[in-house]
Amino acid sequence: MTREALPPGQHERPTLERFGLGWFADKLGFDHRTSKLRIDGDVARPGELSLAALPRTTQRSDFHCVTTWSVRDLNWSGVRFADVHAHCIAQHGVSTDATLVVLHGLDGYRSALLLTDLLAADVLLADSLAGEALPLAHGAPLRLVAPAHYGYKNVKHLSRIEYLCDARRYRFAFPYPQFMDHPRARVTLEERARGWPAWLLRPFYRLLAPLARRRSRRTLARHVGG
Repeated sequence: MTREALPPGQHERPTLERFGLGWFADKLGFDHRTSKLRIDGDVARPGELSLAALPRTTQRSDFHCVTTWSVRDLNWSGVRFADVHAHCIAQHGVSTDATLVVLHGLDGYRSALLLTDLLAADVLLADSLAGEALPLAHGAPLRLVAPAHYGYKNVKHLSRIEYLCDARRYRFAFPYPQFMDHPRARVTLEERARGWPAWLLRPFYRLLAPLARRRSRRTLARHVGG
């Protein structure tokens, strides 16, 4: 059987490594053993959500970083965002006008996706990778897995889901320029950033990747005793 081609501009890496924006690389001094998920924004009843009562699922999917590398066939387990959203409607009174969801991490990072994109069947809130509890390196205690979107939308250390009716209230994570956050960041359409052609951004992002990878390794080693 012929293996499916990678999306445009991507090259394959054999393993998944911790990777992230430098501003947040050192911000791992939090309790990653307990998952507390805050639901707020344009909801009638803000509060905390427990995933324990929601149905679990496992899926295999590829991961695509905006800096042009991909890892194939990762085994994730968790709860579908669609099931979380249905629970939030019933328990927290999500506004029927909500169109954008801002995802906040314990490290201070945030990103956002359209609610319609998050309701895809393969979007998870994952707490397990390769049959083991999600490690700190890859987003413990909980992370978003949205395979159709670049990795910067797949927020690690997820702690808060914020529903918004007006997308203008959302701002990309400081201090990075707004153009780096495409509203949808779909991999197949190579939506790497807003307002810039993808072919021009590829070499720029490839240069950033090794530096970010090394910094992430050093930071992780300090926090896990490596």
